[in-house]
Amino acid sequence: MIYTIADTHLSLTTEKPMDIFGPRWANHAEKLKSNWLSTVDACDTVIIPGDISWGISLEEAKEDLLFLDKLPGKKIIGKGNHDYWWTTVNKMNLFFEREGISTISFLYNNAYIVENKIICGTRGWMSEFGVKTEDERIIKREAARLELSLKEGEKLKSANPEAETVVFVHYPVVFGDFINYEMAFRECITGTCTMSVKISLTKAISALIFILRRLTISDLSRYLSFDLICLNICYITL
Repeated sequence: MIYTIADTHLSLTTEKPMDIFGPRWANHAEKLKSNWLSTVDACDTVIIPGDISWGISLEEAKEDLLFLDKLPGKKIIGKGNHDYWWTTVNKMNLFFEREGISTISFLYNNAYIVENKIICGTRGWMSEFGVKTEDERIIKREAARLELSLKEGEKLKSANPEAETVVFVHYPVVFGDFINYEMAFRECITGTCTMSVKISLTKAISALIFILRRLTISDLSRYLSFDLICLNICYITL
């Protein structure tokens, strides 16, 4: 079984208690552990697309990562905007090896085959206050990372033709009036579909025009016919 949860915001060794956001967050790590243990088995996989820990370094995040490592199942984690501890994959893998963390893998410019699903993804980006030059730079960088992930997914697809591709992002591609056109384009030409979101007709048309302008003849011949994937992913609740 594949499960997913995001924004665990663990703070076992930092002064960032989640109950400052309200009483429902009191003892949230204990609630997470209890529900996890009652839901996830050792043979399951849990996708966590970002905001894992409030730690600002690997050392600060260590207890949070060990906490997750000891829970049942394999975990595939992506980067969130609050994962300040995240560094290069090589450094993180060396840290994991040193600390004996063995059930957590990184989703970063790569892809995984889990059961009959190909897992791809990146952090993504969005701006609630208008897209500035810096936002455009980050959006393009994240779109490039998603493209790398999807290309790795295509390699897995060639060996697993019946597998469906699922994209996990920390930031939604569509949020209110914001549409991340660059990332939507990457998902469109690879035939992946995240989730349906209600947006205005004007926004939908502008997104479609953007995508069609970017499609090349090779894209069209390769991806003109693809299935939209509708997935039932199970959630671990707090």
